Amino acid sequence: MTSDRPFLGVMLMLAFCVLAPLGDSIAKLLGGVVALGVLVFVRFGVQAAILLPIVALRGQGFRLPAGILLWTLVRTVLHILGIGLMFSALRYLPLADALAIAFVMPFIMLLLGHFAMGEHVGLQRMAACAVGFVGTLLVIQPNFVEVGYPALLPLGVAVVFALFMLTTRKVARALDPIKLQAISGIQATVILAAVLVILPTTFGELSLQFDATTWGLLAALGLIGTFAHLFMTWSLRFAPASTLAPMQYLEIPFGTAIGWLIFSDLPNGLAAIGICITVGAGLYIILRERRLASQSANAPAAV
Repeated sequence: MTSDRPFLGVMLMLAFCVLAPLGDSIAKLLGGVVALGVLVFVRFGVQAAILLPIVALRGQGFRLPAGILLWTLVRTVLHILGIGLMFSALRYLPLADALAIAFVMPFIMLLLGHFAMGEHVGLQRMAACAVGFVGTLLVIQPNFVEVGYPALLPLGVAVVFALFMLTTRKVARALDPIKLQAISGIQATVILAAVLVILPTTFGELSLQFDATTWGLLAALGLIGTFAHLFMTWSLRFAPASTLAPMQYLEIPFGTAIGWLIFSDLPNGLAAIGICITVGAGLYIILRERRLASQSANAPAAV
């Protein structure tokens, strides 16, 4: 059994919470040097280059179950959009602020589950969503004053990744995580190469003429992004989601520390208050979901 090793699961999720903002910080460093389209292209290209040989050596093959191809394509497009929006936001916003705004995603997923999938969401969780949105607005407000509409980009990240997570739930049941990430890397690399060839003036010319430092950072971005998502996926094999979900909010303090060390950025007073409110509302929803799930599991079966 793999589910009886919660310490390993927690350590893997902790690694994700460190690596994810570290990868974002590298993207922020490269934002002024590498065109957005090329940056995302290399990110997924490295992912494909790492995982394709692993899938081949494991003898898994690349055939997809019936009906899965379309969903993997939808998932890949959402992944490209989410990462592209986040990398764009990091060109304008401090790392911690961009992460905090994007963490409105759990509230969006809850609302999507209620309005799009007919899931029951009680009054208390709706109230927590409202409080979380207020916290997010407090983070957005000073950034909006400073940079304008780009401060809203992390909201796009949150919406896209909420849809990405819902799609991943459907696809992950049929595919091994490494195989899924490898196929996603292939699809994204092909799609982005076509976009860069067709629309070079919009997303960047498909040129890989960089100096050694830039190449090193690009390789690090691809490696960190690939392994961060694998660590998150593997963590769920060893510990329950109810244990790991609250840990994802550690991305914000880690992102704050990394942003301070690399860019000397710290959230201002209003943004810091908003971050605390958003994290508090998100943790409340997660803990309430855990309690409701526990009550449902312990309820006597109907006769």
